[in-house]
Amino acid sequence: MNRKIAWPLVVLSVAALVGGFFVFSGPEPPPAPAPPSGVPRVLVAMGDSTAAGESAGDYAPGTDGRDGNWCHRSANASINKTGLRGVDETVNLACSGANSTQVGLGDGRQYGESSQARRLATLARERRVVAIQVAVGANDEPRFSGVLDACVQAWLDPGKPGCAELMGQEWPQRIEVAVPKISGVLADITKVMADAGYAPGDYTLVLQSYAAPVGPDMLPELRNLNGCPFRPEDLRWVREKAVPQITDGIRRAAAEGGARFLDLSRAGVGREACSHLDPAQEWFSRFAVRWDDLRDEERAGHALQESFHPNAAGHAQVGRCFGEFIGTDDPAAACLPGADGDLHAAPSSGP
Repeated sequence: MNRKIAWPLVVLSVAALVGGFFVFSGPEPPPAPAPPSGVPRVLVAMGDSTAAGESAGDYAPGTDGRDGNWCHRSANASINKTGLRGVDETVNLACSGANSTQVGLGDGRQYGESSQARRLATLARERRVVAIQVAVGANDEPRFSGVLDACVQAWLDPGKPGCAELMGQEWPQRIEVAVPKISGVLADITKVMADAGYAPGDYTLVLQSYAAPVGPDMLPELRNLNGCPFRPEDLRWVREKAVPQITDGIRRAAAEGGARFLDLSRAGVGREACSHLDPAQEWFSRFAVRWDDLRDEERAGHALQESFHPNAAGHAQVGRCFGEFIGTDDPAAACLPGADGDLHAAPSSGP
């Protein structure tokens, strides 16, 4: 047997082994980004008037008309009434009248304020965001407040078609246009959170729908400018068609955008504006006029802004329901009255 050693082959083999060793023992990859630690844990509200706290009073300084800012962020907004433990702060980024371009990463501005999602990006790096409440869509193509305005105008002019007749046919098409915009907002929020180091399981993202502020059970004696100037047939359409249809669209947007869904469509039944002689029993404001604002030229255009929104009592009810929902693993829930008369989160996968 030839015992001569092939030294060149040995050298090459050793070199290969050494090279392989250094390839597999290179520098450790950088750690995956993570949410900030050792900072306050916060709940965040984003969206339009129903999240901001319109009509709930006690508005944050600078959001009640100063320098043209009418966002009306209320200390009584539902995000401040969840009762959740282990949360240090609540942050309300929502603004009355905001649509998807201002809530998401678009260039839209509302009352001088820029993108809520961009402000969330800063917040998510400075605080530990636990959950995000989103209410958006009504100020896009559906323009729900405009629908209610049309209903009031129809009541004022008996010869005019009602809002159900005027808008009933086009309402579903308006919602279809809005759905991808709503899911786009959720995608923007998810991107912002991922960029800040949050994995999907690090926080809860909830998209909520809208409640009907008025209904066909309205007391006839309150169907006036001191209460709720609506026609009965329009009230039926609002509760039985308009609100369920926009709820279905928002539910689909939540599924497309990877958010949990909170259905508020039946949250106000029996507690709508003008459903009781005593307004303290209602969870929504009636036709509201801020008379002092009417005397001020710069504020007069917003004197009716609070009309037909959840009031402080309504926000407290929605806040409790939201808090209960966050404490579950259910992908969807509906805020419905329990035996105690208060709203509670009932598991729901559909209408």
